[in-house]
Amino acid sequence: MKVIVPVKSRHNPMKGWASVLLGAALAAMPLLLPAQVSLTTVVDLAQRNSSAVKLAEADLQKAQAALAQTQDAYIPNFAIGSMIGYSHGFPTGQPSVGSATIQSLVLSFSQRQYINAARAGFDAANLSLKEAHEQVALDASTAYLELDTIKSSLDVMHQQEAFANRLVTVEMERTEAGVDPLSDLLQAQLTAAQLKLKRIHLETRAGVLAKQLADLTGLPAGSITPDHTSIPEIPSITANEAPRNLPGIDSIGALARSKQFQAKGDDFLWRRPQIGFGAVYNYDSNELNNYSTYYNNFTPNNVSFGLQLTVPFFDFSLRAKARQSAAEALRAKVEAEQAQRQNEVRIAELTGSLRELDTLAEIASLKKQIASEQLQSVLSQLELGNGAAAGPGAPPQLTPKAEQLARIDERQKFQDSLDAGLELSKARLNLLRALGHMEDWLNELHAK
Repeated sequence: MKVIVPVKSRHNPMKGWASVLLGAALAAMPLLLPAQVSLTTVVDLAQRNSSAVKLAEADLQKAQAALAQTQDAYIPNFAIGSMIGYSHGFPTGQPSVGSATIQSLVLSFSQRQYINAARAGFDAANLSLKEAHEQVALDASTAYLELDTIKSSLDVMHQQEAFANRLVTVEMERTEAGVDPLSDLLQAQLTAAQLKLKRIHLETRAGVLAKQLADLTGLPAGSITPDHTSIPEIPSITANEAPRNLPGIDSIGALARSKQFQAKGDDFLWRRPQIGFGAVYNYDSNELNNYSTYYNNFTPNNVSFGLQLTVPFFDFSLRAKARQSAAEALRAKVEAEQAQRQNEVRIAELTGSLRELDTLAEIASLKKQIASEQLQSVLSQLELGNGAAAGPGAPPQLTPKAEQLARIDERQKFQDSLDAGLELSKARLNLLRALGHMEDWLNELHAK
C-alpha cells in the first residue's frame, strides 16, 4: 500500500517538548496568571490542538481506510456460520450444522479505477491536512501579532487618557478663571470620553483575540501574554517570484482526479465483465430432519467452489450512475481550475494592497516623527518661552493646555504607526500564504 506521510515543518524537538509541557501546565491551572508565551509555542500548540487540524486528521484516517477497503476486495474474506433448525415433511433448506464461506474478487476493470480514486482521495486528504496546518499557523500568527500590537496600543491609550484628564483639569481651571470659554472645557471632556471609548474597544478586541488563541492552542483564555521579542521579521517576498505548489489547491486537484477515476470505474462497471471466486464448506446433519428420506447418498461433509463471471448487458441504473459520476468529475475539475484562478487574483490583490500599506506605514512613521518633534518644540517653548518680546503682533506664550494637546497628538500618531505596521505585517503573511511560502515563515519561527 502506498502511504504518503504528511509534510511537516522542521523544528527543534526540544522546543516542541517545551510547547507540550507548557500547554499541559497551563491547562492544568485554569487560574494561572497571564504569562509570556512565545509565538513559536503558540503556533506549535495551535497546529496540535486546533479543531481544524483534528478534523483534517480524521478525514485523512477516513481516506486511508477507504483506500484499504478498495484494495482488500482482492483479499478473500472468510466467514463461518450455522443454520441449525427443525423441519417436518419435505425439507425446505440444507441441514447445515456448520458452514464456512470464502469469497474474493478476481478480475474487475472497475475496481482498479476505484483503487486509483481512493488513492487520489488519500492524497487529497493528506494535502488538506498540510493546508490545515498552514492555515492554523497563519491564524495563530496574525492573532498573536494583533494581540501584541493591542498590548502596546493599550499602554499608549493609558498615557493618552492621563494627558486627557490633565487637559480637562487645566481647562476647568482656565474656564473658572474666565480665560477660556466653556466650549473648550466641553471639547476637552469630549476628547477624554473618545479616548475612553477607544480604550474600551481595544480591551474588547484583546478579549476576543485571547479567546481565539485559547480555542486554537487549548490554553486557558487570557493566559497568553505576547512576547514581542519572539516575533521574527516576516520574510520579504514579492509576487514576481513564481508561486509554489499550494497544498489547498493541490488537494482540490487530487480530489478532482479521484472523481475522474471514480467516473471511469462506474463506466467500466456496466461495460466490462468481472470475475469473482467463491468457496463453501457445509457440515450437514440429519438429526433434526428427515433429509435422507428424500435425498439419497446423504453425506455430512460437502464442499463447493468455483468462479463467477458477470457480464452486464442491460442495466440502465448503472449507466445512469456512470453519467452522474462523469458530471461530478467535470464539476470537480472546473472547481480545481477556479481555485487556481482565484488564488492568482488574490495574489494580485495582496500585491496591490501591500504596496499601499507599505506607503501608509511610511506616512504614519513620518507623522509620528513630526508629532514627536512638535512635542519637543512645545516643551522647549514652555520651558524657555517663545523667544518673542511681548507686544503687538507677537505670538502668544504657550500654555499647559498646548502641552497636553501635543502629548495626546504625539501618542495618537505613535498608535497610528503601530496600526499601520500591523496591517502591513498581516498583508505580508497573507501574501506568503498565497504564494506557497508559508514554510519560510514557519522556519523563521523555529529558528527564532
